[in-house]
Amino acid sequence: MIVITTPTGNIGHQVLDSVLAADQPVRVVVRDAAKLSAEIRDRVEVVQGSHGDPQVVARALDGAETLFWLLPTDHHAINLDEAFAEFTRPAAEAIADHGVKRVVGISALGRNTPYADRAGHVTASLAMDDMIAATGAAYRALTMPSFMDNMLWQARVIKEQGAFFYTHSPEHALPTVAIRDIATVAARLLLDPTWTGQEEVPVLGPEDLSLNDRAAIVSDVLGTPVRYQQITGQALKEQLTGSGMSDAMAQGMLDMMTAKDNGLDEGITRTPQHAIDTPTTFRQWCEDTLKPAVEAV
Repeated sequence: MIVITTPTGNIGHQVLDSVLAADQPVRVVVRDAAKLSAEIRDRVEVVQGSHGDPQVVARALDGAETLFWLLPTDHHAINLDEAFAEFTRPAAEAIADHGVKRVVGISALGRNTPYADRAGHVTASLAMDDMIAATGAAYRALTMPSFMDNMLWQARVIKEQGAFFYTHSPEHALPTVAIRDIATVAARLLLDPTWTGQEEVPVLGPEDLSLNDRAAIVSDVLGTPVRYQQITGQALKEQLTGSGMSDAMAQGMLDMMTAKDNGLDEGITRTPQHAIDTPTTFRQWCEDTLKPAVEAV
C-alpha cells in the first residue's frame, strides 16, 4: 500500500496520477474528499482529515509500506516549528509505530552549506527530514531549489506591468525545477520497492539561470518585453504580511530567499543525470505553462 499526502495539491496530484497509472494500491490523506474526482475516489482508499492529526495519520499508515510526505502550506503558523516539526511529529511517530518501510519526502537544498542554519523555511525542512530519518524508515528526501511554477503567482503582474519581482540579484544564476519533474522523480521512487537507507536526492532541473536570463526567455516566449525588477527584503515581507501571512512565516520566507542569494542552492555539483531526471527547461515550462496562464489573466 502506497500512501499519498496532499493528493489535490500541485505536486501531489501529479504524483497520484503517476502512481495510479502503474496500477498500485493507493491510500490518500485529504482534508476534503470532494476535491478528488469521482474517478479518483473510485480507485483509491480515502482517509479524510489532516495528515498532521495523530488519529488521521495513524489510520492512514496502518498496513502501509510506502509514504509520500509533503507538508501543506501554512501561511498563518505562529512560527516555523509549528508549521514544520510539530505538524510532522505525529506522522513520524506513526511511521515508526506501523513499520512503514519507505518514505519519499519533499524538502529543500542547503544541507552542509554555511547558510543551512539560518535559511528560514529550508532550515525547518531539514529539521523535518531529520525527524523522519530518526524513525528508521528508508528515506529519500527530494531536495529542491525554487520552483519554476512559483512564477505563476506573478502572471497578472507580468501581463499588466511587463515585469516580475523577486529579491535575488539579477545576474546571480540559480537552479530552478518544474513541478512536473519533481512529481516524476517522486513517483518513480514510490513505485520502486528495492531501495533502502537514507539519502538526499537533489532535484535540480537542467540548468542554472539568472533572473535577467529568465526575463529574456519570458519576453521571447510571450512576444513582449518583460523585465526583472529586484525588490528589497523588507518590501517582500510587507507584501507577504499584507496578504495575510503571519510575521514569522514571512520572515522565514525572507530568510530563505536571502540564503538562496548567498549560495544556499549551490552546494550540489550539477551532473548530466540531473538533466535526465528533470529535463524541463525554463523555456519549455514558459511555453507550456506560463504563457497560457498569462494569456488567461
